[in-house]
Amino acid sequence: ALSVTACEPKQETEPSLEESISEEQAVPMSAEPAEPSDVVVDAPASEVADDTVATVNTGVNQITYLCSPELEVEATYKDADSQVVLATAKGTVTLTKTNDASNPEVFEGATAIDGTAGSIQWRVAHQDRETGVIRTAGTDAANISTYECKKTQ
Repeated sequence: ALSVTACEPKQETEPSLEESISEEQAVPMSAEPAEPSDVVVDAPASEVADDTVATVNTGVNQITYLCSPELEVEATYKDADSQVVLATAKGTVTLTKTNDASNPEVFEGATAIDGTAGSIQWRVAHQDRETGVIRTAGTDAANISTYECKKTQ
């Protein structure tokens, strides 16, 4: 046996939530600016100085280069430390700037590009460090690999 019951619609006596929202009253806003003399923090600056220290990472510049023979280099320049970190598929090395010039800038490290014994030099030149040359050698200092690199961005 199947039974069906029907409901009769009944008039709501209270407004529904949607009606209440759509009938919201406009509240006049003041055109007066907030009082600039209101004190938000009443402690002297010397007492809150330690709570408000912020560190800003400045002097770091990241550039990607494509080199020939084929090698992609991501160079992260840390100007404040006079260093560059070269990240490649062969490895990551940190080099230190060895000259005061800006064209070219010369960075050198005491390992090969793959982090093994050897040496590496990164010379970067032109405005905005557009081109660079990597010279790297393993334990045989006479066997130098040279990569010519151009900025990709």
